[in-house]
Amino acid sequence: MDFSDILASSIHDIKNSLGMILNNLDDLITSPENHIKDPRQTRLLQDEARRVNSNLIQLLALYKLGHAELVVHVAEYNLEDFLDEVIADNQAVCNALDIQLDQSCAPDLSGYFDSELVRSVLDNAIGNARRYAKSRILLSADHENDGLVIRVEDDGTGFPARFIGRLDPTHPLQQGEGAGRTKLGHYFSAQIASLHKTSDHQGYIQLKNGHQLSGGCLELWLP
Repeated sequence: MDFSDILASSIHDIKNSLGMILNNLDDLITSPENHIKDPRQTRLLQDEARRVNSNLIQLLALYKLGHAELVVHVAEYNLEDFLDEVIADNQAVCNALDIQLDQSCAPDLSGYFDSELVRSVLDNAIGNARRYAKSRILLSADHENDGLVIRVEDDGTGFPARFIGRLDPTHPLQQGEGAGRTKLGHYFSAQIASLHKTSDHQGYIQLKNGHQLSGGCLELWLP
């Protein structure tokens, strides 16, 4: 067993322990028998634990990808239902931060992708957007340019100029050096997007500013 295998095994154990902490936090927050003085603080603590858990999941996925062990399960999904589920998972923390989180999507829009992997990309994008949004984060989806695009945008100050453009999945630090937004998250997202491919097209991540809202916008393009 080499060091990368030992590291992956350790990450898996830490992730399991963190999952137990998150489950206990959920019970603590939702139980009517517990009287928490500051529920907002508890939600923010829960958000930090989820962020760490998300980073561990990304590391494990990248390890599996590097060892050709990551399997992509593509199926058809209704985008409105899918985005509603993503919002439900992130709503409590956004409420605690007084950030409006909503979505814009045609009711009959559908797409083909791995729901767990794409959910990880969107959760990471929402987590980043929460750090920069003034009051609103918007999720949207549409069919454009013969493909599906899912956007996560905020009303903050936007990405620095060096971030703008398509992320290169082979260069994890390309747009991230010296920046506050996570390099690992962008690298992971670019890798996951590139796993979605057809004979003619391959998925990718693009960063821009000022789509429907004034701030940064992450676009996940899928064939």
